[in-house]
Amino acid sequence: MTSQSGTEVKDPGRRIRAGRLRRLGEWCARHFITVIALWLIALGGLYGLNSAFGGTYSDNFSLPGTQSDDGARLLGRHVPGAGGIGAQVVLYDARRPLSGVRSPIDQAVGSLRTLPHVLSVTSPLSSGPAAPPAGALAPDGRTGYIGIQFNANPTSFGSAYLRGVDAAVEPLRAAGVQVEYGGLLGELARPVPADLTSEAIGFAVAVIVLLIGFGSILAAAIPLVTALVGVIVGVSCLGLIAAATTFASVSPTLATMIGLGVGIDYALFLITRHRQRLMDGADPVAAAGRAVSTSGRAVIVSGCTVIVALAGLYVSQVSFIGKLGVAAAVTVVTAVVGAITLVPALLGLAGRRIDRYWVRRPVAEGEPAPAPDGVKHEERGEHEERGGHEEGGERGEHEGRTKSAGRSGPAGGEAHDGWHRYARRVERRPWWFLLAGLVAVGVLAIPLFSIRLGHIDDGADPTGFTDRRAYDLITAGFGPGANGPFILVVDQSAVPAAERPALASRLGKALTDVPDAASITPLQPSADGQLLTATAIPSGSPQSAGTTTLFHHLKSDVLPGAVSGTGATTYVTGTTAAMEDFLDLITARLPLIIGVVVALAFLIILIVFRGLLVALKAAVLNLLSIAASYGVVVAVFQWGWGGPSLGISGTVPIESYVPMMMFAIVFGLSMDYEVFLLARVQESWLRTHESRGSVALGLEITARVISCAALIMVSVFAAFILSDNIVVKMLGLGLAVSVLIDATIVRLLLVPAVMTLLGSSAWWLPRWLDRILPRLDREGEEATPYRRSVSGGRPGAGVQGPPH
Repeated sequence: MTSQSGTEVKDPGRRIRAGRLRRLGEWCARHFITVIALWLIALGGLYGLNSAFGGTYSDNFSLPGTQSDDGARLLGRHVPGAGGIGAQVVLYDARRPLSGVRSPIDQAVGSLRTLPHVLSVTSPLSSGPAAPPAGALAPDGRTGYIGIQFNANPTSFGSAYLRGVDAAVEPLRAAGVQVEYGGLLGELARPVPADLTSEAIGFAVAVIVLLIGFGSILAAAIPLVTALVGVIVGVSCLGLIAAATTFASVSPTLATMIGLGVGIDYALFLITRHRQRLMDGADPVAAAGRAVSTSGRAVIVSGCTVIVALAGLYVSQVSFIGKLGVAAAVTVVTAVVGAITLVPALLGLAGRRIDRYWVRRPVAEGEPAPAPDGVKHEERGEHEERGGHEEGGERGEHEGRTKSAGRSGPAGGEAHDGWHRYARRVERRPWWFLLAGLVAVGVLAIPLFSIRLGHIDDGADPTGFTDRRAYDLITAGFGPGANGPFILVVDQSAVPAAERPALASRLGKALTDVPDAASITPLQPSADGQLLTATAIPSGSPQSAGTTTLFHHLKSDVLPGAVSGTGATTYVTGTTAAMEDFLDLITARLPLIIGVVVALAFLIILIVFRGLLVALKAAVLNLLSIAASYGVVVAVFQWGWGGPSLGISGTVPIESYVPMMMFAIVFGLSMDYEVFLLARVQESWLRTHESRGSVALGLEITARVISCAALIMVSVFAAFILSDNIVVKMLGLGLAVSVLIDATIVRLLLVPAVMTLLGSSAWWLPRWLDRILPRLDREGEEATPYRRSVSGGRPGAGVQGPPH
């Protein structure tokens, strides 16, 4: 009998002390007013602190050690005003040449020079030492740009900085000149992302799915409330962290996206098990405690797996990428904490009234249909082990479940006619389901083989953005390559003065008729004579493959070949060059990140489920599902299949860091469903020692919950496709497709088919490995009623029957 406090269970064969998680769940359910009050205080306090002291987000990052960064630093030391980060104020006058508005241009240039963080400003009409870069005035004279060099990335200055820029260029606008901000200054001027629409759509779909899937209004509201609270708390914490360090501008959107998805999922898994116990007659406090000690432990394991996967991004050794992982991990942490504290508190508040209001007859997990003759069934073992030993209504748990089997929904005929029949069909024909899943994944992954990583330029932005209008003006006036020029730097300080003219001549010949270059200006010496500089304009846009080819040709072949044997060193720098170096860095380290994340996830699954082939299967199948999702992203964005309907202008390369982010996030999230499905399969396996029936049973019990949870997460991610930010669109689509593939093809076809084919071998673990692995029970002792030891060499030999 369990004591009133729910801390101890006596059984003829053993004595189990309730774990900390169960006591935590029962305490939160019993003291729900205190827990809810603490969460509300944290919510209001952190939100207020973030509003008052929170930092800003910007794409201000550097790549120390790369040749573009070294070249920029060298240029800044020898050419005053040429270092730093460049941006443009693009001018266009349809009525007259810009020379007709010289006075307003000079006035604007003078005002811009007085702004903070400005190193230098050049006018398109200047001459002499302050002359602008070649080509700053279009041949027709109607388009030009004011070049500005900042001492830092202007996106980090905050929106208030724009007021000074707007005031400086006001004389030009008053004169009828169209003024647009290009480059990073244009990114600062972009509208603040309005993701509330995406969040509202995701919430609306979640409400519909929960109501249709489970019927209860209160049970549908609790996951939404806890997820929203967790996200607000998490994003507020992220804002406070951003006051001390720089996070990318996409960070809060990414954190919100991940936080909503996992927050709803984690709460749903706990509520589903809690409500099933209520239907079986358990006391609400005890039911909440058992839900936290079982599904709550699985939530913790899943959350840790997601966080470990996100932490793997630091293997890239690029702080920009690593901090994106940190941003997403913050809301994963608040989602886990909310699931094991706020959820049981709200369940305690609802009590037995949780299913009082409903739109269809409420159901929860549902109990599987009676097993066919000859198949060992979980229910018999559970009744023999637990019957009569649980507190309150749980003493009649078996009777309660038997009664619930007569209800409509998955607890009764629906399970028997739907998921039960499907699970048995997979059990009978595993090879067919395995083949179907592999074919589906293979077809979806085909576009992956043509993936081209790159940097998406401003030409893909909506026409309402000033940087897009500036991009179009420069393209029309100067050609697309003028939006992403390369600055060539030659350090000739180690070259004797007598040999420098010959070096300049060799470089001039080498830079003539370079493929993929629209033009390359003549080399100019710096004032101190230590450097030679030139500007190379690509033939194509900054995101085109030709620009990438030109960058590598100049960096690796043309310039080094021209200075070979002279002692000079060469660099290709500028904003576009830095992006190309970033791409090379990410491409080189992506395999390492994949290897580290897969290895860590494999280790976690191995420790939790203690089955060598189970862990290997999880890693391999997740890699297949990610490959398929990559293929879909390539088809939509790079091939243009359906891109216009998503608000994408033309085709774009896959943003360099998106595959890395997708891999870490998707691999972590896919483990959620892996853990919850395998937890049920292992429960049945430990009770019955019947491998095929256990797989079918686990699928039958969890299919409804996993399907609903996945549909909610898909809707949350897919809603962010409405964002104006192309990278957010790409991540939203990629994550939505990944979860959809994982919850359908992988979880309903491949996993049960492979587990059925593996049989008892799936749970085999060598004795030596069992001894050295730490023990981490994903559901607590209470969920595993039969003792188990692992015997090396013989599959399944470590399972013992019930004590007598």
